[in-house]
Amino acid sequence: MPEHEEIFAPLLAALRDLVAWLQAAATPGTVIGGVAASLLGRPRVTRDIDALVLLDESEWADFLARGTMLGFVPRLSDALTFARQARVLLVRHEASGIDIDIAFGALPFEEEAVARAVWHDVGGIRIPLPLPEDLLIMKAVAHRPRDMADIESILAAQPKLDLPRVRRWVREFSSALEAPELLRDFNALVTRRRKRKK
Repeated sequence: MPEHEEIFAPLLAALRDLVAWLQAAATPGTVIGGVAASLLGRPRVTRDIDALVLLDESEWADFLARGTMLGFVPRLSDALTFARQARVLLVRHEASGIDIDIAFGALPFEEEAVARAVWHDVGGIRIPLPLPEDLLIMKAVAHRPRDMADIESILAAQPKLDLPRVRRWVREFSSALEAPELLRDFNALVTRRRKRKK
């Protein structure tokens, strides 16, 4: 995985310390976003780290305090107030300068994604990543151009996917968010991928 390791070299110290933080805080979580998309799809440059964790709101202050002891500093003066509004804690790994966005999961799908996460070796460290199907669901819901490109990359790199499960969850989010384009666009990418394989 040398190509991956070259891309992730600047992120490795932050990833190592993030995993140490989650373990020290006994907090279940998984690395998502561009790092996960690069490892489960095609390698791409990413300058930050995204994680999804499961933690009751009453424990967020202690969680942040533990992270501070491990070299993570809030990017906002009112980081916890922002986290309560957006369910995202914005921190920076002080030693490397890498920004990390930690999403606090609460939905059944997020709980499933964290529970199903699998540990991967990257550049000599072990990090938890979601299953490709769960990352596809996250990307389909986020629905930015970069996410659509990541979906194509994951579909190309992962030939054996449980697409019915992905469609079920994307359909649920599509309905709950009143955003039919989520499912429509995901299905279009799957169809395009199948045509390319023929």
